[in-house]
Amino acid sequence: MKRFSLELIVGIFLIIGFLAFIYLAVKLGEVDILRTGDYSINARFTSVTGLKTDAIVEIAGVQIGKVKRIRLDDDRAVVELRIYSGAKLPDDSVASIRTMGIIGDKYIKISLGGSDRYIQPGGMITETESAIDLEELVSKYIFGKI
Repeated sequence: MKRFSLELIVGIFLIIGFLAFIYLAVKLGEVDILRTGDYSINARFTSVTGLKTDAIVEIAGVQIGKVKRIRLDDDRAVVELRIYSGAKLPDDSVASIRTMGIIGDKYIKISLGGSDRYIQPGGMITETESAIDLEELVSKYIFGKI
């Protein structure tokens, strides 16, 4: 009987450890298993230098989504954004590519407009500001093109 209780305790300990491992993997991996109601919108930029998929999308410093995909369409970059369900964007909002800190990661900052109409799922942000390419600015300065 003593051996049976020891095996039971070890089994329970292993199950709890396995569940803790799964929880940590989901949390640290930022896997959104239970997130529902998100929608996608697009933004067209002339340059997305340094922007990567899974970069954050924010309004006023609060994350409201992530970059889902970046593709090329007619010599312009189209960025597909996955917006969380609670966020509504007026149709005159402006999307800009910004840098966190001086040499940080790129992210998309949304400046809200004042319109009463909202961008529908699958819609397009028409006003955008592309990333500033510091290397290009420095080379223009060095070669006297500024």
